[in-house]
Amino acid sequence: MQEIIIDGNSLSLEAVGLVANEAAPIRLADSSIAKVIKCRDYVDKIIANGDIVYGLTTGFGKFSTVNIPKENIAELQCNLIRSHATSVGEPYSIEITRAIMLLRIAVLAKGHSGIRLETLQTLIEMLNKGVHPIIPKRGSVGASGDLSPLSHLALVLLGEGEAIYKGERISGKAAMQKAGITPVTLAAKEGLALNNGTQVMAAIGVLAMLQAESLCQQADITAAMSVDALMGTPCAFDALINNLRPHPGQISSAKNLTNLLEDSPLRESHVNCKNVQDAYSLRCTPQVHGAVRDALSYARGVFEIEINSATDNPLIFPDENRVISGGNFHGEPLAIALDTMALAISELANISERRVEQILNPALSRGLSPFLAKRPGLDSGYMIVQLTAAALISENKVLSHPACVDSIPTSANQEDHVSMGSVSAIKLLQVMENVSNVIAIELLISAQALDSRNVLSSPALEAAKAALRKEVPILQEDRIMYPDVEKSIALIKDSAILKAVQASGIKIY
Repeated sequence: MQEIIIDGNSLSLEAVGLVANEAAPIRLADSSIAKVIKCRDYVDKIIANGDIVYGLTTGFGKFSTVNIPKENIAELQCNLIRSHATSVGEPYSIEITRAIMLLRIAVLAKGHSGIRLETLQTLIEMLNKGVHPIIPKRGSVGASGDLSPLSHLALVLLGEGEAIYKGERISGKAAMQKAGITPVTLAAKEGLALNNGTQVMAAIGVLAMLQAESLCQQADITAAMSVDALMGTPCAFDALINNLRPHPGQISSAKNLTNLLEDSPLRESHVNCKNVQDAYSLRCTPQVHGAVRDALSYARGVFEIEINSATDNPLIFPDENRVISGGNFHGEPLAIALDTMALAISELANISERRVEQILNPALSRGLSPFLAKRPGLDSGYMIVQLTAAALISENKVLSHPACVDSIPTSANQEDHVSMGSVSAIKLLQVMENVSNVIAIELLISAQALDSRNVLSSPALEAAKAALRKEVPILQEDRIMYPDVEKSIALIKDSAILKAVQASGIKIY
């Protein structure tokens, strides 16, 4: 796989996905090497001169007024990492951990953090060789960024803490030894350069965004399957009306639905029916799915800026001969974006479950068997699968409450307003899983409904259904249902349904 060049300014969300999910290797750009060296030379000059500068020759937070003797500066940096590694709970996945490492590297590559080149290159070597620090999920309030979880990352760089290496959870020291990497001894400013920033919440946001954008496309596919299975009318998706309310997401979703339903024999079979409009969960799909897309578009913009930003403190400007202490580490921009993502993406599941209700309810399904049971009464069909969807969307209603409106002052009121951005991020992870599961349930049920009509759907939707049928056979009588659900979930998470539709020649926006 081709190397991804890190220069601190041009990292894309897609590149983060490649490094996190496919272990694409990275390399520092020559321009960044020069900047890192120049910034470090300036830090060394400050130390040699004995200047009083926050984080370089002073304590941290409430201890910023405590001056540290030159002979204790290295100890200060190690103490910072050790004392701040206090997170608890299950660790982040390997994929998220890799994204966190990459984003921390990208910040340092900007050349405003004061880290030594050899320290940065060691972190790059860890990522490329698959030394993945154990980073517990809970312990950040998004104040000075993600201080605690980033400290767990930095511990392994020192040959301490714990890591996953080649599938085995071992000590950080052992992981570094097995990978053939020499741990570092931190110098002035390097502790702050490693643990001060927003990279945990940003990494989660980026990976969730990539998944969410795929979910929006696959939700359009399952919605189109439900519309056709319910013999719904596509008139509501006509460009004439959607262009009169030109929200970009709405227009894209309406195009998708129109394209997906094109040339459906099932649609043609009821061309003269008396149905002129459908329930909102069908008719208003572009408006709801589109609003989700537009909210995600805002959040994507936030992440695109954040992953190419300097977010530690203080920041160093050698050309201007200045070291400035500020607040770029504050997670508020991310916290608001992450909370927005959670409440927006939840709506995909909310309306999906309502389409499921339309299919399973014999009073609404336009002739389909109750709960799609072949032998109603003897068989329950998909009756209880809908209950699972209902449980998931109910949980999402709780998880969609914003964390960013909360703040608990910390560090003796020095950090008196915090973003809770990592809490927003952790909630989002669960919301994303729940939404994926609900879309997968709609896929199962809409495919069964289409098969029950005994008339072909459009080529695109038949391709989607065929992808499911490779894993899940038609339900002829009651069977253990959870394996079917799990297989459908796997297809959604792998974007297999989207790929099947694209392979049929249909463009999905």
